[in-house]
Amino acid sequence: MTCSKIFSGDLPAELTYEVIKYFQNDDYSTLHSCLLVNRLWCRLAIPLLWENPFSINTGNYNFIEIYLHNLNNDDFNTKLNEHNIVNNSVPSNLLFNYPKFLKYLNIRKFILSVNKWLESAIITSNPKNRSNFKVLIDICATIFKIFIENKVNLHVLEIENLSDYYHKCFVNILKLILKNTEFIHNIRNINLFNVSNTLDYYYISQIINLQQNLKKISISDNLFLYHSLLLSKKSDCSNTLTIIIFYKVNFNYKFLWANKIFERLNHLNVLESINILYCSFNNNFNQQIINLTKPFKLKSLLIDEKSQIGFESSKLLLQKSGDYLENFGLCPSYFSSMIESNELIKLITKYCKNINFFYFTMHEIQFTYQIFNLIENIKQNLNYLSIDVWPDFIGLKSIESTPSSMILQNLGQILPSKLEYLHLRLYFIKASDFEVFLKNSQDTFIKKLSINTGLGQDILPLIKNYIMKKKRVKYLAINDSSKELISLKEVNEFKLYNIEVQRHSDLMIDLYDYIKEIN
Repeated sequence: MTCSKIFSGDLPAELTYEVIKYFQNDDYSTLHSCLLVNRLWCRLAIPLLWENPFSINTGNYNFIEIYLHNLNNDDFNTKLNEHNIVNNSVPSNLLFNYPKFLKYLNIRKFILSVNKWLESAIITSNPKNRSNFKVLIDICATIFKIFIENKVNLHVLEIENLSDYYHKCFVNILKLILKNTEFIHNIRNINLFNVSNTLDYYYISQIINLQQNLKKISISDNLFLYHSLLLSKKSDCSNTLTIIIFYKVNFNYKFLWANKIFERLNHLNVLESINILYCSFNNNFNQQIINLTKPFKLKSLLIDEKSQIGFESSKLLLQKSGDYLENFGLCPSYFSSMIESNELIKLITKYCKNINFFYFTMHEIQFTYQIFNLIENIKQNLNYLSIDVWPDFIGLKSIESTPSSMILQNLGQILPSKLEYLHLRLYFIKASDFEVFLKNSQDTFIKKLSINTGLGQDILPLIKNYIMKKKRVKYLAINDSSKELISLKEVNEFKLYNIEVQRHSDLMIDLYDYIKEIN
């Protein structure tokens, strides 16, 4: 009865919209199917499909031409003829104002999408042809002006560095934005990646300082822009900024302002979470954290051998912020001290009770039973678990002596009753050990299960018997280092049990991307 009401349009539009929006997070192909249900569903689904078209990798870039149809017919035909562009006969009487729906824009992906469309649309296409590059600049500028004229209400702006070949086009877009500031008046999230040009700093700092509603900023690689945001008197984010993400940021600066960066956190009145991912710090970091008068709300922490965060700094962070920590990734160096690795895991177990996403990758020589204690300690809140163990061939007596057996024999009984995601990458999987894992975890439902094995025995019959027939997962991926291990015929067999087999690369959840999405 409920389904018939949904599809007939008897439910209020607000509830139908929430149903359709769920498909946006789950599967864009399903969202496309919503267009064919009825007029209401089409009207509700179209804006969701066009919120962020440049980040959907379908290989079809004809939507670029749909944007260009917002020019009047004479201007449209003139533009195409001027640049020898093939008209793919997109209907001129478009049903919706598609540019108006744009909410998310990654400038790099925007430029590359236009370029991909031009490669197939220009009659004599050559990606390295200088005349073609001038066409790229012109078409990008034309589409941007269409966005501006249609008063796009942009919410998320991602500024990501491009190669030198595209740099002029990139700068041209930054200038267009600054000439038309209404285009970015309601930006809520700004993500900055690999910005390295000094002139780019100038333009981007201006864009940041214009923001009055900014809620989240993600900084990659360079501290200078963060400095411009928090230390500039022109910026007005102290009462709006709730989330900061530092990704591979080097805090090892000796400038006076660098030492005051964390002090400025005291002046962010509504800050809810700080996310530190693969960052490195100088010796002043500990003292800066100690001097904070407000809680250090560290929501995410990813550390590896390049982080150079040090054991004492890690200890201080966990003591100060353990209750806030929800996402933790541990990637210790092959050469790091076993004692320090064990002590760090003990500290996480002691101070961090609210971890939702736990990810660790390490060489087998570093694997210890302390990991199991940690997982059991956090299982009440744990939803995402990723285990990636690399073999250590030095002194290895046999390929079967890897810690895979230890993991598979002990992990199943400590898993929570429900997991959103479980990823196991084990170099060698022995069938009897895998069966122990499946038996011990038979009361756990796993929405997304990803298994990657470099070598090992055939585990597919066990998957069918313990997982497929008992419908214990919704999405499944199994592969070795070179290929997927489920044939097309078997994919259809899994479908009979409402289990969707996916490519390993599609099912993988990168912790950095996950943090960007949930924050």
